[in-house]
Amino acid sequence: MKNEKTQSGLNPKAFHADVNGQLTNLFVLKNRYGMEVCITNYGARVVSVMVPDRDGKMEDVVCGFPNIEEYMNIKQNFGATIGRYIGRILNARFILNGHTYHLLANTGKHCAHGGDPGFAARIWQAEKLDENSLKLTYFSPDGENGFPGNLIVRVFYTITDANELDIRYEATTDKPTVVNLSNHSFFNLSGNFSTTVEDQYLMINADDYTPYDSAKCVTGEILPVKNTPLDFRIPSRIGARIDEDWMQLNITHGYDHNWVLNAKGDNSKLAASLMDEKSGRTLEVYTTEPGLQIYTANGLKGNIVGKKEVAYKKRCAICLETQHFADSPNKPQFPSTTLLPGDTYRSHTVYRFGILND
Repeated sequence: MKNEKTQSGLNPKAFHADVNGQLTNLFVLKNRYGMEVCITNYGARVVSVMVPDRDGKMEDVVCGFPNIEEYMNIKQNFGATIGRYIGRILNARFILNGHTYHLLANTGKHCAHGGDPGFAARIWQAEKLDENSLKLTYFSPDGENGFPGNLIVRVFYTITDANELDIRYEATTDKPTVVNLSNHSFFNLSGNFSTTVEDQYLMINADDYTPYDSAKCVTGEILPVKNTPLDFRIPSRIGARIDEDWMQLNITHGYDHNWVLNAKGDNSKLAASLMDEKSGRTLEVYTTEPGLQIYTANGLKGNIVGKKEVAYKKRCAICLETQHFADSPNKPQFPSTTLLPGDTYRSHTVYRFGILND
């Protein structure tokens, strides 16, 4: 397989490994205007996203590592496809059709992000469809981490000529199960991961959110963002209220919450936007998902060194994870995450990059 030259400086050879007979690789997607996205089939991960600033300068705007060994040895979700279930399922159990399923607990007594190892640590089968599109497939066997059903998952990454990273998910099962997939890319539109995202502006088209209790478990309530630091209905500086003395922020030490999107699954309506004044870069999010988890990388401590030898520090990035809500299998008032045999799970998210109109 030939090695393609990458704008990001990544060396595809550094992503070649044989893991129990399965091969890992780096796939380079491009559009006609120079946008480039590199993806590895280890965890179906986005490794780099090269997009222009207002002066046309191309920079990488996502966290990641320069080789496959670091992805495999350092436990981080940079760019990964998360599954079978992003977020927590409380007490690592749920009841479906009268049967209780006990999951692998990996966050205290809870199952988070599908257990460990989840989809982020699996090797996916890759098929490059054309210069700007990649299909990744994973077979998750019945009982993997406790989840029922033989699940076949497909993720389609496409780079459009509108400078979009278009992600489509499909899944089928042979037993009733639950599915909640998302991408866990960490963005910094400045392209400078030595800085925080606190001066970037965020808008979330959401009137409500799903609160936590003191142990960071969703309560099942849906509460208004009005008069709280979670109100981003008007574009606001991320750092303006991030350290306010408020229970929800004290629990998470910054933003790490799920917003209930007003778009209600209509991916023609804007779900969220991000803007960096210095570079002029913008990012718009469109999705069929009912929720958006915003995480401001509060847990990074500068002890993880990524691409270009940059140490990733607290709040150097922001995640915009389109999803169903945490613990939905145990919260019938939340949108359902149940997938039945004969049906196809489908989810679609677009990250559209642009430039500020000065």
